[in-house]
Amino acid sequence: MTNSTFKIDEKAIRSLAKVLHETNLQEIEYECAAGRLRVALNITPVASIEAPVVVAPAAPAPIEKPSEKIDWDTHPGLIKSPMVATVYLSPQPDASPFIKTGDIVKEGQTLLILEAMKVMNPLKAPKNGKIVKILVEDLSPIEFGQPLVIVE
Repeated sequence: MTNSTFKIDEKAIRSLAKVLHETNLQEIEYECAAGRLRVALNITPVASIEAPVVVAPAAPAPIEKPSEKIDWDTHPGLIKSPMVATVYLSPQPDASPFIKTGDIVKEGQTLLILEAMKVMNPLKAPKNGKIVKILVEDLSPIEFGQPLVIVE
């Protein structure tokens, strides 16, 4: 009779807990041939710990007429997120955004920043064009493949 017990690796647990903290996930699971390890937070939010950010009021978005409905998810100029991250539309909280609707951008120009695990990743324009629509808000969490910006 073989006794195959799963040995607890404290270092692995601490690493997974660090990933939870850095990515704001509620739980994470790791599985290998030896077994499965799941680390989960059981937190009841009491108050926000982030400092408030002062944002200037944005210009009202143009109202789309029913005949102008566009499927942004299939638009040929759609740029999707290459990762799970937090979006930053400006380089610093008090700075102007990288782009605004109607701006003309050049290939390689920074459109926004995607922060993942404390690493700031600039998202660059894949081509020259005009910013038609920004589909995300500053400081919002985003998923892999989520639509971000339309460039025509």
